[in-house]
Amino acid sequence: MAIKRRDFLNLTTKATVATGLFTTLSACNTSSHSEKQQVISSESNLKNKTDGVKPITVNDRLQRIEKAQNLMIQQGIDALIIDSGTTLNYFTGIYWWPSERTMVAVIPAKGDPFYICPAFEEDRLRENVTIGNKINIWQEDENPFKLIIDSLGISSGNIALEDRLRFFIMDGLRKVAPNLNFVTDSISKTCRLIKSSSEIALMQKAFDITAEAIKYTIGQLKEGMSQNEVSGLVAKAHQDLGAMHDFALVLFGVSSSFPHGSKIPQTLKKGDVVLMDCGCRVHGYSSDITRTIVFGVEPTAKQKDIWNLEKKAQEAGFAAAQLGATCGSVDDASRKVITDAGFGPDYKVPGLPHRTGHGIGMDGHEFPYMVKNNPQVLEPGMCFSIEPTIALPSEFGIRLEDCVYMTENGPQWFIQPSPSINQPFH
Repeated sequence: MAIKRRDFLNLTTKATVATGLFTTLSACNTSSHSEKQQVISSESNLKNKTDGVKPITVNDRLQRIEKAQNLMIQQGIDALIIDSGTTLNYFTGIYWWPSERTMVAVIPAKGDPFYICPAFEEDRLRENVTIGNKINIWQEDENPFKLIIDSLGISSGNIALEDRLRFFIMDGLRKVAPNLNFVTDSISKTCRLIKSSSEIALMQKAFDITAEAIKYTIGQLKEGMSQNEVSGLVAKAHQDLGAMHDFALVLFGVSSSFPHGSKIPQTLKKGDVVLMDCGCRVHGYSSDITRTIVFGVEPTAKQKDIWNLEKKAQEAGFAAAQLGATCGSVDDASRKVITDAGFGPDYKVPGLPHRTGHGIGMDGHEFPYMVKNNPQVLEPGMCFSIEPTIALPSEFGIRLEDCVYMTENGPQWFIQPSPSINQPFH
């Protein structure tokens, strides 16, 4: 279910994410499109756990901008152009709907950030600006790309374009400024890759809440439930615990063998593998946890064997995730456990059909990626998942997903992994 534009516009009036905003019941639950999503109205008795949680401050963002500017000077870059989206929020605290009307932030190598904005949106943008105060406006019949270049005040040099800047903006800039050298953005990626202690604290709170939401929901499972009903329980629990619900992918039985679900509706029955991949946000920072259990009866020998193999693969990925090691080596370690057991090889199923993990922060999936041949070296402050799914087509799938943050002493789990198939949490 996509968030409606008018709902998103309401978000832009706030400098931080409003906790408790219930955007969707199961934004990532692709498992049963034909099922009507269920709003769970029953009382959960779960209490808000975000009181007193400190959001990212203006001073934090100013430090980020200073770091970006230092990197630009080192790399000979004159400015960074940022589109509406996560990176805009990261540096400025502004949430803005990415419409067809160009609104960008520009961080010059020296000086204050400024904004390029449609004229009729200026007052709304000013309500949200806390960093920099210069807004250059363009009317509906004017060229915003020319305004961006004119505002830069340079006729030659290197301009970094944020990696998620949309093509029509990049194309427009190149057409009006053929003498400028537009380069791939390594600036924002470098800044966002290393999380501060404040960012990790917000993520920790998000992980604590998602763990509690999954625990609660497992206790509410009943035979005959649909996957979307269970997704709704997770969403309601996230809301009651004070977080912004992000997603709840819930898969039963055979559908769990599809890493991101099947379109065929499923109802819960005893003996089903139940895979729950869930996340929320606290002041803009994400969690992502997956637990896999068997419902209602003692697991079969095969279910136990595959679950235990998955756990060994996850442990191997964690052991490989050491300072100075590469992201690719984490995938190698987890995948080797699975292929040594006779599955695969590579991405073939039965086996591990995708990368072992992804970075996490303000986006649920971001750099760095734990994927084969990725030479990115692990450093303190990096945060990522370790989730080497084992998929057995036409049978079931097992995924155990937990995330780590790198410290000066190596990796630390946000939430301790599952002890056993019958005990999803410590």
